[in-house]
Amino acid sequence: MAGAIMITYQGKEQKNPQERLVEIGSARLMTSRGEPLPLGAKTHRKGINFSIFSGHATEVTLLIASPCKASTESSTSHLTLVGNEPENASRNTLSENIIEIPLDPKTNKTGDIWHILIQDLKPNVHYGYRMNCDPNPKPDVQCFDKERTLLDPYARAIAGHHQWGIFPDEDGGDKRRFSERCSVVIESDFDWDDDQQLNIPLADSIIYELHVRGFTCDPSSGVQNPGTFLGLTEKIPYLKSLGITAVELLPVYEFEERDTDRVNPLTGKPLLNYWGYHPISFFAPKNSYGTSKEDGAVVREFKAMVKAFHAAGIEVILDVVFNHTAEGDERGTTFSFRGIDNAVYYIVNPENGAYHNYSGCGNTVNCNHPVVREMILDSLRYWVTEMHVDGFRFDLASILGRGRDGSVLHNPPLLEGIAGDPVLANTKLIAEAWDAAGLYQVGTFPHWGRWAEWNGHFRDDIRKFVRGDPGMVQALATRMTGSPDLYQTSNREPYHSINFITCHDGFTLMDVTSYNGKHNIENGEDERDGHNDNLSWNCGEEGLTSNGEINRLRRRQMKNMATLLLLSHGVPMILSGDEMGRTQRGNNNAYCQDNEISWLDWDMTRENADLVRFFQRLIALRRAYAALRRESFLPDEQGSTVSVEWHGITPYQPDWSYESRTLAKCMRVITPSGESESIYLIASAYTDALSFELPKLNERSWYRIADTALDSPRDIVDSGQEERLDDQERYWVQPRSVVILIEK
Repeated sequence: MAGAIMITYQGKEQKNPQERLVEIGSARLMTSRGEPLPLGAKTHRKGINFSIFSGHATEVTLLIASPCKASTESSTSHLTLVGNEPENASRNTLSENIIEIPLDPKTNKTGDIWHILIQDLKPNVHYGYRMNCDPNPKPDVQCFDKERTLLDPYARAIAGHHQWGIFPDEDGGDKRRFSERCSVVIESDFDWDDDQQLNIPLADSIIYELHVRGFTCDPSSGVQNPGTFLGLTEKIPYLKSLGITAVELLPVYEFEERDTDRVNPLTGKPLLNYWGYHPISFFAPKNSYGTSKEDGAVVREFKAMVKAFHAAGIEVILDVVFNHTAEGDERGTTFSFRGIDNAVYYIVNPENGAYHNYSGCGNTVNCNHPVVREMILDSLRYWVTEMHVDGFRFDLASILGRGRDGSVLHNPPLLEGIAGDPVLANTKLIAEAWDAAGLYQVGTFPHWGRWAEWNGHFRDDIRKFVRGDPGMVQALATRMTGSPDLYQTSNREPYHSINFITCHDGFTLMDVTSYNGKHNIENGEDERDGHNDNLSWNCGEEGLTSNGEINRLRRRQMKNMATLLLLSHGVPMILSGDEMGRTQRGNNNAYCQDNEISWLDWDMTRENADLVRFFQRLIALRRAYAALRRESFLPDEQGSTVSVEWHGITPYQPDWSYESRTLAKCMRVITPSGESESIYLIASAYTDALSFELPKLNERSWYRIADTALDSPRDIVDSGQEERLDDQERYWVQPRSVVILIEK
């Protein structure tokens, strides 16, 4: 092996057989048995302890290397053993100068955990493992390859691949060398001051889903560090001005964006796995989301981002992917798990090793195996305790409830463990309550009173009502009251419903009003990918148009959906860019579009300033009125009551018929002091103007806050600027519009 440095042991007979002296040139380090826990590489007062699980390996070799750059003046190899790097060292180049330390199964193993302590070794060294099983009775099930270098599943940082989307030149694929990625030992040296989780009540939350790279990558963002964690912090003033309480970040731990060989058929450019749902590690932040190539710097930058968000009163929620990994199916690249213990980490056929594919991505993580279950819990605890995040959204969370044979468990131990874990007690838990194999658990997801859910029914029913479908009035009423059919019946509360109309997966809000069908040709899959029924309506013409009447209708429809979202009980989630009218040109599966299709064009905040303003005022309205943030389907414990009254064009006479397309709702809060807060909402998907008779008030009047049929700035006003209605008995509601009145 080129560049490898094999170890030798000084003295065949030692007083303590559990200690060995490693000699490399003139440098000598003592190794000892080490400790099995915690897993991973942990700095120790005597050195660094390395620990890794493998239940089927018979041979485990630890590889240690330093990030050194070979001298141009000499062929002498350098290696950092005690933290003193040579002058020509470069922290952004992975060294081939490797110490190979075979672990003794009699000495360096406790149960199924292999471990060793290397004394006087300092952090910032690179490391990896090689594993073998000899004999291997089922090589298709246990995919050991003694020549392949593996990442540590518990590594807190990974070296290499600091540049996004770069395809490195390969030299023939020598599996014995360190590839462009390897594990790194780091120390926690960040000053958090007094920072901690914000613990904003879920009922008071307003979530904003965004992609770290896409949010600031476009030059129009004007940030100094585009496409990075630090670039995101530069946009905190904008996010604060919106009024949202939490950002939900698409996957941020190390993933493989280069796993596709497809190209854009229109441009010829290679496509990438842009969204990030292809994890390599569950602990290490993605290097290319950092600004520095220094080992571990991205960890500090992530922490700095979280600290800055918390200082602004904004929580950080991570979209986490535990259901599959970037190793794919049998043809995929082995980074870590497959080469360590394939049949433990994945759900496989025990006879031939065929992968169960409930994720739609080639493999399914064996989430309820005790070892894997503990790894997932350790990962969540790490992101909470060390990285200070406030919550998690679990991708394809129904897979986390499948057993080791793929069957659906009644009481999944992993989901129960997450719900009951004391470290995670104040952490927000949000499930995408379905998987790619057809398991759909919205409203029935195992919850133990903790788990909230992405409410796909809310998205579908609001889209259909606003589009003008018949038979949707009862569904609208149910969704706007927190979906009691889903959550009250399962002993949960309205805030367990995460309401959304758009998310990263599907049309943007603009595209819901601009396209009848998907336009995914640029994904290179001949339009086979993406949903075929988007419950959208183009308002009369497909795609971009110069027709002013159609554009005005689209703007109104967007405001209608935003209003119904922000005024519904439950927790609203907004897709980043919807507030500025972002379009993906009809692409409803832009997972591979690392370009203007997915990036935010910040010039649109000026071009569509009225839409941004509308969102800001809606969010402020929600935060101002407790009636919009109902915490329970029952009166709260303080004695206040939230009442909901339904009306039609005549007070107290809602039209629930199939052909009805109108509904009025009065939300009233009576406080212990006897004061009243009332909001009256009228939603009409009818194609003509209608006169709504208003409920009579005693010694008070109706004031208008918003009417989506009006032009800005009268479409919505600031608090204190509400307009008293001249006619207190009737209000003419224009076609396809939503009106908000308050009682004063």
